[in-house]
Amino acid sequence: MTGDASARTRLLSELATVSRRCMASYALFNQAVADHLGLHPTDLQCLNLLTLERTPVTTGRIAELTGLTTGSATRLVDRLERAGYVVRERDAADRRRVLVATVPGRIAEFERAWERLGGDWSALFEDLDDTELAAVARHLKRTVAFSSDRIGHLRENRP
Repeated sequence: MTGDASARTRLLSELATVSRRCMASYALFNQAVADHLGLHPTDLQCLNLLTLERTPVTTGRIAELTGLTTGSATRLVDRLERAGYVVRERDAADRRRVLVATVPGRIAEFERAWERLGGDWSALFEDLDDTELAAVARHLKRTVAFSSDRIGHLRENRP
């Protein structure tokens, strides 16, 4: 093995270890924020995902976003509705469809709490140049796509 190949092997090993620690750390952070807000961790991440959607969505879309079954997504929406974060409303274009819309005031509170509890994540990137930032963004996009693919695979192949 050449020096470069050996260094790459060590870096890939380090990356695997650091990635596992990062995922575990984020899961534990998510749990702590959810506990602080009195939410289930999945409900917290659903709210996070709903704030990224531009318009109200169906419960089916929530199931797609979260990887839950439609029944579980319905129960999740029930919990978020009881907590005042979302409301169900009829689709003006198709009265048969029910959409889930976020409640702006509650979402603003949620986002303020998320920022207060999470701190200033942007400080992590202050020492990176634009090329490094682009590499981090590219990596995160690829990680999300890979994770989504693996989630789908795991759900299709449940024991």
